[in-house]
Amino acid sequence: MKLISWNVNGLRACLKKDFLASFRTLDADVFCLQETKLQHHAGDLELDLPGYHQFWNSAEKKGYSGVAVFTKAEPLSVTYGLGVEDHDHEGRVITAEFPGFYLVCCYTPNAQNELKRLDYRMTWEDAFRAYLQKLDAVKPVILCGDLNVAHQEIDLKNPKTNRRNAGFTDEEREKMTDLLAAGFADTYRTLYPEKVEYSWWSYRFKAREKNAGWRIDYFIVSNRLMDRVADAKIHTEVFGSDHCPVELTLHD
Repeated sequence: MKLISWNVNGLRACLKKDFLASFRTLDADVFCLQETKLQHHAGDLELDLPGYHQFWNSAEKKGYSGVAVFTKAEPLSVTYGLGVEDHDHEGRVITAEFPGFYLVCCYTPNAQNELKRLDYRMTWEDAFRAYLQKLDAVKPVILCGDLNVAHQEIDLKNPKTNRRNAGFTDEEREKMTDLLAAGFADTYRTLYPEKVEYSWWSYRFKAREKNAGWRIDYFIVSNRLMDRVADAKIHTEVFGSDHCPVELTLHD
């Protein structure tokens, strides 16, 4: 089974940059998007994806956030958000239940410039971890998405100069450590402890050309699913967004 997660940074813009060709080439059983920036419930965009069931969660604010899940197999159930009023207005989470696991597609709030949303981010992290643990008590979890944190120094090009920047604060990194300590594994880093690849590059300073990036897009699984993980990949060859897709393959 092949799963793909991709922050498309505006699906409309990405469609103009060969999104559908990339979608077909990657040919995943489950395809998760973050930052769609669409009001899908308002008929903003209809995507023709034969063979896939489509699920969308849009932010109330126009042109902001938003996630989507496209899956070949019909899920047993699908829920939107965390079920927590404070966190469910920005279209950040879709959970699809399958026979062997819960799939959670997430676009984690960014702490923003001058860390003005860091306090909110901390409350989000605690609520989200509690949500995942509740699911994990029922069946294993596969979490994917743009989690807006580079966990370790190996996960970004310039750790020293970024120390207090959004996505690499001690606080955000500690929340990722807390999540993993709660019974979850970062699939890519578990398989490739020393490998240096990134999934996001700033549009400024020719960052992608110089490969001055960050690894902030993840597949994280319940520890007991790790023995089913065949591989985890970062598709740096795929363009169309400031992020590239990440992949998880599972043994059947």
